[in-house]
Amino acid sequence: MSDRHAAAPGRIRIIGGTLRNSRLNVPDLPGLRPTAERVRETLFNWLAPVIAGARCLDLCAGTGALGIEALSRGAASVQFVERDAHAVQALRANLERLKTTGGQVAAAEAGLFLQGVPQPQDLVFLDPPFTLGLWTTLAQQLEQGGWLSAQAWIYVESSRASAPALPLNWRLHREGHAGEVHFALYQR
Repeated sequence: MSDRHAAAPGRIRIIGGTLRNSRLNVPDLPGLRPTAERVRETLFNWLAPVIAGARCLDLCAGTGALGIEALSRGAASVQFVERDAHAVQALRANLERLKTTGGQVAAAEAGLFLQGVPQPQDLVFLDPPFTLGLWTTLAQQLEQGGWLSAQAWIYVESSRASAPALPLNWRLHREGHAGEVHFALYQR
């Protein structure tokens, strides 16, 4: 399925907030799959009432498009977690070039990062590489490790072909599909 707002190879666009229309450089890495513009637009329309001042965690950040979009729309902070060194370098360069504040990048595997000292988050973006099948494991670590505030929102992006098993106390708020991608917003 074609996205009418598809960016040129190697670049994607921030679609709202103070950084609207800013471009992010995207490294050419196997399996790197930035969230489509129309999916981000839908997600942030859903999040509009809660994004201002939110503490966010962008696990398996990749390009960081979700977290940077959150910062652009008024999130207080975003902790980006990415294991690929080239993606980390590109993410740090994009944050510096855009002169953003409130974003920190951790070069780490998401599961190992979640074994550290928890910092409760208001919003978590859970979008691991589809081929690794990490949704259930990371969701359990988030829930049991103290990473979620009492009323946290959790965005989950997965393959349309497989539904991840998530904690029973995560209530589905909204969901949609775009091509082979299923995206859903849950509230704890």
